[in-house]
Amino acid sequence: MSVPSATPYEAKTRLGRVTNFVDSRVSGSAMVKEFGRKVFPDHWSFMFGEVALYCFVILLLSGTFLTFFFDPSMAETHYEGSYVPLKGVEMSVAYESSLNISFDVRGGLFMRQVHHWSALLFVAAVSVHMLRVFFTGAFRKPRELNWVVGGVLLILSLAAGFTGYSLPDDLLSGNGLRIIDGVVKAIPVVGTYISFFLFGGEFPGTDIIGRLYMLHILLVPALILLMIAIHLFMVVIHKHTQYRGPGRTNNNVVGFPVGPVYAAKAGGFFFIVFGIIAIIAGLFTINPIWNYGPYDPSPVSAGTQPDWYIGWVDGALRLMPGWIGNIPMEWNIPFPWGTNTLSMNVLFPALVPAGIVFTLLFAWPWIEAWLTKDTRVHNLLDRPRNAPFRTGVGVAGIIFYCTMWAAASSDLIATHFHVSLNDVTYWLRFLVIFGPLIGFAVTRRIALALQRKDREIVLHGVESGRIVRLPHGEYIEVHEPVDEYKRYKLVDFSSYEVTPAQPDARGKISGKEKLRGRLSRFFFEDRVAPVTPKELEAAHHHESPAEVEAVEEDQTSITNR
Repeated sequence: MSVPSATPYEAKTRLGRVTNFVDSRVSGSAMVKEFGRKVFPDHWSFMFGEVALYCFVILLLSGTFLTFFFDPSMAETHYEGSYVPLKGVEMSVAYESSLNISFDVRGGLFMRQVHHWSALLFVAAVSVHMLRVFFTGAFRKPRELNWVVGGVLLILSLAAGFTGYSLPDDLLSGNGLRIIDGVVKAIPVVGTYISFFLFGGEFPGTDIIGRLYMLHILLVPALILLMIAIHLFMVVIHKHTQYRGPGRTNNNVVGFPVGPVYAAKAGGFFFIVFGIIAIIAGLFTINPIWNYGPYDPSPVSAGTQPDWYIGWVDGALRLMPGWIGNIPMEWNIPFPWGTNTLSMNVLFPALVPAGIVFTLLFAWPWIEAWLTKDTRVHNLLDRPRNAPFRTGVGVAGIIFYCTMWAAASSDLIATHFHVSLNDVTYWLRFLVIFGPLIGFAVTRRIALALQRKDREIVLHGVESGRIVRLPHGEYIEVHEPVDEYKRYKLVDFSSYEVTPAQPDARGKISGKEKLRGRLSRFFFEDRVAPVTPKELEAAHHHESPAEVEAVEEDQTSITNR
């Protein structure tokens, strides 16, 4: 006896029938239902990652439009377009097509500027997003690999920006390529061969624009898309981090589901970002290539500035001296085939600062875990003040970067402020070395001071501004207790303590472990512990200030050098 099959579902609308047809064949409803129920926390600082994603979408849209009209050829031609000052001037086909996009294609200049502004905002959003992740400790276990993916995305965004910046083949972008050519040729033995291969002959060659074009529209965007997909996949797998607060633990996420709340908000936010970029592109000119003229290796424009995300490399080159004391930075090294010049005044600033920054960036999750011996899962974020050593390191890195960035404008600083260019260079050289150290020390002290202020607020309340005279004549200011929600935020954090060097299984302390112990003491010797329940109880039972202070002294919560 056969069992009758269940009656198949029949949708009543045309859209429903199409949806049911697709779902019955790919079973997408289960995936959509699962993802639609995914809960994400709500905080303004989480929007930087969204801004970066939306800027990349705008880059793809505007870049697709530009590829229809751009010709990446370095063949020579004479301009006969609409821009009269350049009529009859010899230039490359790439530069001519860029001018045609700007003056002869309807909406071409607007789309060029949308593309350029969104590129700048994309790199800025990725950078700020990485800073937010760093300062809040969102890179810790189990998100170390996602932090590495973010670092790769940052490097790819710089590569996408530079390759696109060089495509118009104008004088400004050509000077940037000239710097790259100098750095490549400074590589001992093989530098000249790499330069010939890259440019298709002696600089500027005939092939570099076409090769950069393929990198810019094909390889780099494909890698960025891959990294974004991996990044979002890991976010879904690991759950989104959240700030500490009542009801929030390492095992839950307090927020709103993707559907329909975040889906609607994301759609609206995308159009807000698009609208802001469109307004900026319509009102503010950027990269006016017609003012620079076609690239010619002989002239160099005064006051040229690269895009902000590349400026720090240019600044490092400007800061590097040709001599350090009596030691020259160019060495002639004899080889069996002849003498090669090792130009450390070019190689060192071009490679070492970037190497330091990105090596520390990629390794930091493991460096911090090694220093603290903390292998726990962290789904709750830190306030930057509650991690003084990490915040100090972050500020030191920002000062290091910004000093080199400022050095890229050293000539403009000198001319605008009517000071000596040499003096500007000397001050920036001082800041690039000692500025990070000063910034680290000051930032850590500020963070510790803010922690002590938080303790004061939790234990004694906030100042009300009301002065009361007691019966015996003493004047005191009345303090008002903080609400429970704010108090929870002020006391719910973990403070790392000094972890002395530990012996291994054989009872010996290795040199590496001794180093870790010394660094742990340096970073964590000055610390402020969270308010303990005993301290809170003493404060809430209106004990005298002397009793509260006695309880505080019993807690080894503050250690001063």
